[in-house]
Amino acid sequence: MEPAPGICIGPVAGIDEAGRGPLAGPVVAAAVILDRGCTIRGLADSKRLQPAMRARLSAEIQACALAWAVGRAEVEEIDRLNILQATLLAMCRAVEALSQVPALALVDGSVAPPLSCAVRTVVGGDGTEPAISAASILAKVARDGEMEALHSRYPVYGFDRHKGYGTAAHLEALRRHGPCPIHRRSFEPVRRLLGGGDRILI
Repeated sequence: MEPAPGICIGPVAGIDEAGRGPLAGPVVAAAVILDRGCTIRGLADSKRLQPAMRARLSAEIQACALAWAVGRAEVEEIDRLNILQATLLAMCRAVEALSQVPALALVDGSVAPPLSCAVRTVVGGDGTEPAISAASILAKVARDGEMEALHSRYPVYGFDRHKGYGTAAHLEALRRHGPCPIHRRSFEPVRRLLGGGDRILI
């Protein structure tokens, strides 16, 4: 049963994800239990922050949080389960990796992952709940860093710039080179290209 608002019930974890919309790469989730005695200034929805600010806040969150962890779902899981179920799986993995067991999880959005603790969904929570904001920043920084690293393996797509999102440059690279192994085959236009018999860049 969900606890009544305002009652201190133990550790509260904020949960958010990064990477639901891109055409390539994993979806990454983070869970953060903040230390109530440590104030982190500048917490906000990660999408509203510049990369340098996200990087600074990510380091501060990791240093100040009582517990934090990152979970992920791979491209193959996204294609097999669908992006929503893969996102919930990544969230579960992040919570399971925490060094403390939360009594309550505050989850950004309207769909709750199947956790063993109480869960409360918060639409727009990445902009209103500090723990969710912290989770959104950790997830975004972790995923962006991975996409930048993958750029060295698949440089023709420009993953270092768009992080797998469907920008005009990314779509043009897809048309010219076909999908690579980290493209989500269940997503348009990747699925359309595969249906047309385009090659896969290994």
